[in-house]
Amino acid sequence: MPVLSCIFCLPYNSMRVFLLILWCWVCSSSSSSTYKNLALASSHNSVDSFLSDAKPVTVVVTRITVLTAQDLITPDQSERHRKEKKRLLEQLNKNDKSSRNSRNRLLKALHGFSRCGERNLAELKRWKSHYGHVPRHQKKVLEQAVRYSEKLNINEQLIWKNHQLCEEIVRAALDFYDITSNELEGFIHESEAKSEPADRISVSQALKHYVRDWSGEGAHERKTFSCILNTLAVYAPPLEQRISNPLRVLIPGAGLGRLGFNITALDGYEVTTNEWSMFMNVAYRFLESRPNAGQHVFYPFIDSWSHHATTADLQRNVTFPDQRLDTSSVLLVEGDFTTAFQGSRDSFDFIVTHFFIDTARNLMSYLETIHTTLRKGGYWINSGPLLYGSGPWVQLSLDEIIAVSEHLGFEFLEMGPTCGESTFPGKKVRWIAGIYGSNERALNINGYRVQSWVARKK
Repeated sequence: MPVLSCIFCLPYNSMRVFLLILWCWVCSSSSSSTYKNLALASSHNSVDSFLSDAKPVTVVVTRITVLTAQDLITPDQSERHRKEKKRLLEQLNKNDKSSRNSRNRLLKALHGFSRCGERNLAELKRWKSHYGHVPRHQKKVLEQAVRYSEKLNINEQLIWKNHQLCEEIVRAALDFYDITSNELEGFIHESEAKSEPADRISVSQALKHYVRDWSGEGAHERKTFSCILNTLAVYAPPLEQRISNPLRVLIPGAGLGRLGFNITALDGYEVTTNEWSMFMNVAYRFLESRPNAGQHVFYPFIDSWSHHATTADLQRNVTFPDQRLDTSSVLLVEGDFTTAFQGSRDSFDFIVTHFFIDTARNLMSYLETIHTTLRKGGYWINSGPLLYGSGPWVQLSLDEIIAVSEHLGFEFLEMGPTCGESTFPGKKVRWIAGIYGSNERALNINGYRVQSWVARKK
């Protein structure tokens, strides 16, 4: 008995006039071509012709996916997405120092993804070379006991599978940013002629954010979201008010954006995310262009062999995204947080900083920008550690951040128990244990006492 799986775009009458999507695949144990690949053209006459000529057939409907008009909207079809993409492309094409720097950073990211396979294969070749130093009698034990050479060879195959994903990411980025393959190839040739290799580490970090943000395996890292979402629920007006007048939320340093999508799922929020890293932005644009759940598979853990309980854990795959992205619901604004929103004074009802403020070169500029872009009475919700990077101009302790923020005009408010226990007496700051960038099956844990607070702009 044949099995029918169809996708319909509603309403039905409109579909018959101009059929946007109709693809039916009939599978049968019969070898007859009648039940093999069945495609319907989009014209009115073709549909009627098919219906009049079709022979009766018994089918079992196993799945019907109904796509609404909203499902068919691509991200740049909403007005604010169109405007932002136009602004972004104009900025990238300007012939000034800032624009050249932005385009150069973008090309560096694309260079990294383009050489994903080669750079990781070079590292594996180094490991193979090290294995060559193992004495013959010890190799014999390793091969008989665990087949170590087979492990190396399998990893090589998985590296090239990951490279296929990276190639797809590059193709999506070239299309989105309107960059030709000739320009990218020229940039790569020039960079490598100057002994500037592709950035393997930044590519690896971006790919691992698919795990953190958009896979079931990253759920343990997203537990800190609950503090933020519950705090929004406490300080936001009721849903009926938000629906008629959506609250504007800004999330700087958003990575691949999962937190923003979780906030929009609450309804009544217009979310804007911001990210500086072009490696993250390129990875996100790929998700925007291919947003269906379970659409992509890769092997995120093969670039590091430390802290694995089993080789199967090391070589396992991860599927992403774990849910379909409604990419029209979240807007990404690329660039430096302190400059990208200079025209957005008093614009946002909430600013959410998650694992962000310690990334600042100048923390004071971050704090001033948060204060400036919030409307009066707006809320700043923070959740994250204080792990300062290389070369920060200012490194403040937690109590100093509180003091400076109060001096700038913030009033710290109470948070609920989902944000953990009090960090120290007399201050409205709480902490919970948070994991970041850790394989959930690994033998190590990379975690922090994540500091959380909510402060209102006076």
